[in-house]
Amino acid sequence: MKTLTLLITILLTINFSNAQENEADKTITVTIENISNNKGKVLLSLHTEDTFMKGPGIQNMESKIIDGKVSITFKNMEPGTYAIIALHDENENQQMDYEANGMPKESYGMSNNPMGFGPPQYATAKFNFKNESIKMNIKF
Repeated sequence: MKTLTLLITILLTINFSNAQENEADKTITVTIENISNNKGKVLLSLHTEDTFMKGPGIQNMESKIIDGKVSITFKNMEPGTYAIIALHDENENQQMDYEANGMPKESYGMSNNPMGFGPPQYATAKFNFKNESIKMNIKF
């Protein structure tokens, strides 16, 4: 009986470990290649519809800029619908800076690279993340 209990425990442990490894393998890698200069950092935030344009995302990352490029990976992703906002924070004050007329001073972009005027919209930036890792490019 002890042998059977030990065998079941080992099998459950192996299955649990594999499940954790599979979750960790699910990633979203974002690359931005057209950054105008290497000043400051790029901030990226991963959002659901509930957090989009309302504050911090469900995952927030930052990266130094090297030769006008960054690549950031969001890890341990669960299937769902998300949107990503990216900001070139040139002065590293952790926020978007605006001109007197309300136009942004710093470059920004979103998943799906929507083009338009006005504030970013979740409907145009959202994407579905399934059970496989994905790579995307965001343009400023």
